[in-house]
Amino acid sequence: MQAIDAFCHQLSSYLPQAQIQQVRRAYFYAEQAHDGPKRRSGEAYVTHPLAVARILADHTLDYHSLIAALLHDVIEDTGISKNTLSEQFGETVADLVDGVSKLTQIEFNSKAEAQAENFQKMAMAMAKDIRVILVKLADRLHNMRTLGVLKPEKRRRIARETLEIYAPIANRLGMNSLRVEFQDLGFQALYPMRARRIAAAVRAARGHRKEVVSKIEDSIKRCLEQEGHIAEVSGREKHLYSIYLKMRSKKKSFSDIMDVYAFRIVVDSVDSCYRVLGAVHSLYKPVHGEFRDYIAIPKANGYQSLHTVLIGMHGLPIEVQIRTREMDVVAESGIASHWLYKSDDDNKPPASAVRAREWIKSLLELQQRAGNSLEFIEHVKVDLFPDEVYIFTPTGEIIELPVGATAVDFAYAVHTDVGNNCVACRINRQLAPLSQTLQSGQTVSIVTAPGAQPNPAWLNFVTTGKARSAIRHFLKTQRHAESTELGRRLLEKALLGMNQTLDNIPTERIDELLRQAGVEHLDDILEGIGLGNRVAYVVAKRLSPDEEQQPASGKTARRAQAPLMIDVADGTVISFARCCRPIPGDPIIAHISAGRGLVVHTDNCKNIAEMRENPEKCLIVNWSPDVRGEFIVDIRVEVNNERGIIAQLATKITEMEANIDKITLDEKDAGFNVITLSISVRNRLHLANIMRRIRTMRPVIRTMRVKN
Repeated sequence: MQAIDAFCHQLSSYLPQAQIQQVRRAYFYAEQAHDGPKRRSGEAYVTHPLAVARILADHTLDYHSLIAALLHDVIEDTGISKNTLSEQFGETVADLVDGVSKLTQIEFNSKAEAQAENFQKMAMAMAKDIRVILVKLADRLHNMRTLGVLKPEKRRRIARETLEIYAPIANRLGMNSLRVEFQDLGFQALYPMRARRIAAAVRAARGHRKEVVSKIEDSIKRCLEQEGHIAEVSGREKHLYSIYLKMRSKKKSFSDIMDVYAFRIVVDSVDSCYRVLGAVHSLYKPVHGEFRDYIAIPKANGYQSLHTVLIGMHGLPIEVQIRTREMDVVAESGIASHWLYKSDDDNKPPASAVRAREWIKSLLELQQRAGNSLEFIEHVKVDLFPDEVYIFTPTGEIIELPVGATAVDFAYAVHTDVGNNCVACRINRQLAPLSQTLQSGQTVSIVTAPGAQPNPAWLNFVTTGKARSAIRHFLKTQRHAESTELGRRLLEKALLGMNQTLDNIPTERIDELLRQAGVEHLDDILEGIGLGNRVAYVVAKRLSPDEEQQPASGKTARRAQAPLMIDVADGTVISFARCCRPIPGDPIIAHISAGRGLVVHTDNCKNIAEMRENPEKCLIVNWSPDVRGEFIVDIRVEVNNERGIIAQLATKITEMEANIDKITLDEKDAGFNVITLSISVRNRLHLANIMRRIRTMRPVIRTMRVKN
């Protein structure tokens, strides 16, 4: 009783009495629901939900959140259903509790998959009501505070998950006080010895720092008083995890990190922030390139402040943050500060609330495109980068991206369609590679082309979760469409050999095949055939019973034996063997490779000799009359060693409208070289013209096409 009375007394500072009574009722309901089980520490279980509610009350959250915090384990750990909670406390509270509850009814293959699925469920609930994540963060914080009673292995697992997911989420929502505590508690649980060493070193260093800190603080206060500014000046203590990260990332010693003195100046208005900045810059010399204006351009989580680094007395670096009181509240509580303003409808929510909702909207997009929950959580981790660069669109809008982002990340941040159709970019009006890393303040414009498609190579350099998931989603969709179409063509071909067509197969026979294969749609079967995971001939035999399997004759037989036509160079399920590099005009044959689809070889390639007699694996194929695209081919050029020979070769090839993909130089002796070139050509005629042009060069002794 004392605990709930003290809690209700705390709530009386900002909640009306009727709402406090609802919170009190929820406490007794939770106490009764959790009656019996104890926490590992030996305390009654209800102490945990009460502690979670206290954390939220410290951030002045509304009574629905507090009730949900008190009941957050009820659905998961007791026999009480969501509907029962809804009847007792309303639909809002029931939805919040359900959003935080784990998926307990499903069997998962691994712990990682279970965590990913639970996080995905929570992300969906966050989209409806952002308070779900606030309850979850408070729950995780109390669990972190009481980690000591768990086994070391479980402690480390929970600590790692907290550092990788929950601390960055708290940072993304602008809740700095939660982030700092998550990081320090996680650090102590994951690396206990490192944490103890750094904590001891901080205690030892704090003694001789006090005098320096107070001197700098006094000089800043005197300077601001003389200028007529009313401000609160305080020294900031670095927390353990940030010291550890700086030591590790910047490869600096502990003394180098602790030699930086940090101060915060809180003033009453934005105008005063800039005036105070001028005052401290006149007191101590600023370090060039270290000024950051997060008031004009807030961080992605809504954080606003002026940051500067000064050289103080005895050459000591001083970090200074200057902000208003409102900015200070938002910096510590982030989106939780939104509920301070919620009672007055005229007040707009702070920037952190708006930006948090934008982030959650982007989470939904990631969720829709992700193949599974593990892929989704991988994209979310990538998207939780704490450091940003600020890029301008040609119209002057600001796009926030993580450090290391490229023009492709920028394109997808503008719009998914812009990213999918992107072909080039201009950075500060100059053409630049799509893979170039962007810097804050640059203006980027994207060049798009109708019909352009994402390049799989982009996955090697994009950094944002949105770009990565959109590219993967497009490639998966394209691969599905292409493999389904190829599978249909292969199955039709196999059925024609049995005097059947897919359109003539009865629906019940197709349904029986789907039931046997354990899939829902015929497209799944066709995709498997196209990818080489199913054999078209076997599927055709199942669809066509023995009594109906008659050898095709006449026109049907000719169609069944007609070669499959190859009409493009860049498919996701049709590839060209590197051993023989077939190009249009070459006699070709193809085999079906599991997972890769159709692999095309030249007819005389040695690597396909063993499969040639197997009709289930080998297919007769031919080039379509209107085949398009560029095909890689290798040519060997023997030359006398002359200065600039490679440049001359490159010029000749470029004049013939071909691209060089790769050059390899093999020196046989001082005066004789063998150059192997991988070039892209349209067909055999194009290749013949290129080789003819190369042979006209004086240093060239011999040129030939390389196969196998």
